[in-house]
Amino acid sequence: MAAIAMAGGVNTAGGPTYIERIIRQLTRATGHKTILSCEGADITATEFLSSVYRHAGALLALGIGRGSLVALLGPNRPEAIAVRYAANLVGAAACFLSSPPTAQARTQLIQNVDPSVLVVFPETLHLLPSGLGIKTVAVGDCGSELLRLDTLTPALSTLPACNAHPNDLAIVVSSGGSTGAPKGSCRNFAAYTRMVDAPHSADRRQLVNGRLAYLSQVLVDMTLMSGGRVVLRDHFDPADTLAQIEQHRITDLFLVEPQLFELMDHPDVEFRDLSSVRTIVHVGASAPPRLRQRARNRLGAVIAHTYGASEQGLVTRLSPLEHDPRIEDLWSCAGRVLPGVELRLRRLDGSLADANQPGIIEVRSPEMAHGYRNRPQLTARAFADGWFHSGDLGYKDDKGYLHVLGRAEDVMNGGGGLISPTAIEDTLCGLPSVRYAVIVVDPERQARIGAVVPSSGSVVSVAECQHAVRAAHGADVAKSLVIIPVERIPLTEQGKPDRQMIYRLQT
Repeated sequence: MAAIAMAGGVNTAGGPTYIERIIRQLTRATGHKTILSCEGADITATEFLSSVYRHAGALLALGIGRGSLVALLGPNRPEAIAVRYAANLVGAAACFLSSPPTAQARTQLIQNVDPSVLVVFPETLHLLPSGLGIKTVAVGDCGSELLRLDTLTPALSTLPACNAHPNDLAIVVSSGGSTGAPKGSCRNFAAYTRMVDAPHSADRRQLVNGRLAYLSQVLVDMTLMSGGRVVLRDHFDPADTLAQIEQHRITDLFLVEPQLFELMDHPDVEFRDLSSVRTIVHVGASAPPRLRQRARNRLGAVIAHTYGASEQGLVTRLSPLEHDPRIEDLWSCAGRVLPGVELRLRRLDGSLADANQPGIIEVRSPEMAHGYRNRPQLTARAFADGWFHSGDLGYKDDKGYLHVLGRAEDVMNGGGGLISPTAIEDTLCGLPSVRYAVIVVDPERQARIGAVVPSSGSVVSVAECQHAVRAAHGADVAKSLVIIPVERIPLTEQGKPDRQMIYRLQT
C-alpha cells in the first residue's frame, strides 16, 4: 500500500465526519427534493443515496475499505460524486484526478497517487493512459474489457456506520501540473471535514461548471451538507452559465478570473435574469483592479474574491460588501485572513515581515493538507515546521488586508520597486483598445510576456502598450515586455491562463 506523506496538521476531530453529515442530510431530505441537476435531469436525495449505497456495495465486493484509495477520472456527473462518497463511506480515500494534457503527465500523476482502483466513465475513457498496470473499472459502458462498477452488485438498502476514522486519509486533491509534475495534496477526514464545514443556507443553489478535481468538489460537499442544491455542468461557457443562472435561480457560483471576465463581457448579461445571484467568487489567477471593478459594474454587488490553494485551502476572503467603489486600495487586495487561519510573511533574509513589507506567504490552519501523496521530499520543503510555504509573494497593509503580488519568481524589480504581473496587466487594461491582458514571466530570459486581447472592434497597438507601461512602471519594465496580441488567452483545464502556452507564443 502506498505511503501517505504527512507533515504535521490535524489528527483529531470532534463529531461526525463530513461524509456522515452528508448522508444524514440526504436521509432527512424528503424523497422528492431535488439535490442535483445535470443535463436536464433532476436527481432526488433518495435516488442519489441509492447510487451511493450501490457503489459502496460494489467497492466492498472489490475489497476496498480502510487503507484503500479510489481514484476517479470523473466527469461532472452525479455518478462520479456518488462513487467518491461511496469510497469515503466504506473508509477508503478518494481522489478526483486532474487531466494534464499529455498521456505522460497523466501517467505520472496516477502513479504518484497510486490508487487501489481507478474508475473511468464513458466521457473520460479517452484520458486513460495505456499500460498503467492498475486495476481499472468503469461506471457506464466503457467496453466489455472493463468491469462495470455500477452493475457489480444490487443496491443496498442499508449500510453499516461509516468506517472512516478521523486520522484516515480522506481526500487527495490533484494539481493541474501548471508549475511542474502534477501532485496530490492529502487531507485526513478530520481536516477535510473542517474544510467543508462552512455555514450555508438550505436555499443555496450552487452552479458547478469547473472540474471536480479542483475546488468544485469542495463546493459540492459544502452545498449538500447544508441541504442545498447543486447544478452540474461539465465545462464553462459564458452563455451557458448565464442561461443556467436564469433557469435554475442560481445563488452562488465560482469562477477563475479569465472566466469571470468572459462572463461579464458577454452580451447576454443584458438579457438574462441574474437577480437570484448572491455571490460570484473568483480565484485562481491574476485579477487586475480595473477588471474587478468592471465585473462589479456589469454584474452587480455580488463579486467576492478569495485567495488559497489546494494545499492550504482558503486563506483570505474579500466579501461583496468590501468591494467598495469608494475605496480604491481594496480592489487590489485578496481580503482579510479567515478565522482559524494563521498567516505570516517571510522576507528573503529569513526574518518575518511587518505591515506593508513584502514576504513569502506561509500559512498554517486546521484545514490545510498534511503533505503530498508519495512525494516526501517535496512535502518536507513545502510543509516545513507545520507551515505551508506557498511560494507566493505578498504583503499585509496596516488594515490587515492581504495583497498577493504573485509567484515570487514572477515579481521583478523595476521603476524603483517591485513590479507584479498584475500591476502591468492593470496598466494595459486601462487602454481603450485592450479588453484583457495576462503577463507571464520568463525568468531565464528576464522577459515579461504579455498576451493581450483587444476590445471589440479594436486593434492592439504594441507601441501604445509599451508607452503606457513605460509611463507607469519605467523604461526597464517596458524594455523587458514582449506584447503579443491574441484573440483568446490560452487556458488550462482549470480555466487558468496556460503559462506554458503563453511562453510559446513568443517563438
